Amino acid sequence: MFFDSWYDMLRVAVMAACAYAALIVVVRLSGKRTLAKMNAFDLVVTVALGSTLATILLNRSVSLAEGILALSLLVVLQFVNAKAAVHSRSYRRLIKAEPTLLLSDGRLLSDAMARQRVTESEVRQAIRSQGIGAVEDVTAVVLETDGSFSVLSRSQTGSGSSLQNIRQPTLDS
Repeated sequence: MFFDSWYDMLRVAVMAACAYAALIVVVRLSGKRTLAKMNAFDLVVTVALGSTLATILLNRSVSLAEGILALSLLVVLQFVNAKAAVHSRSYRRLIKAEPTLLLSDGRLLSDAMARQRVTESEVRQAIRSQGIGAVEDVTAVVLETDGSFSVLSRSQTGSGSSLQNIRQPTLDS
């Protein structure tokens, strides 16, 4: 249907204003880390917040108080999860992926790429997107925990200390 009633329109407008304000307050109180997309799990929580907000706005059976509680719980659980990950190495290993080296010193690491389901063309695209024309000019391509690629050219590598704690498989052909 294109239109049901003015009441429904007013309800969505009021719920949107109230739920949006509540979301801002909850996210601001929880800190910057809540919406950081540092890994895949963070992305899922961010999408869940958006889905919850949409449900609050459009589902008549969800009250504003229930919706705000749901938003708050997601943010609190994200906060607790992040806090636990900071303080417990075993918990961090359980919930977070490690970055993976896909290219080292101009050589593609086929086994690592296969394990991560990344194609050679995707690695080359990441290199091109950094304005680098030759694979040989790249020291490292890393698949980060959030699914993005980091590309370090030879001129950017420096001591290479940023490559610490990255899964570095043996070089293969």
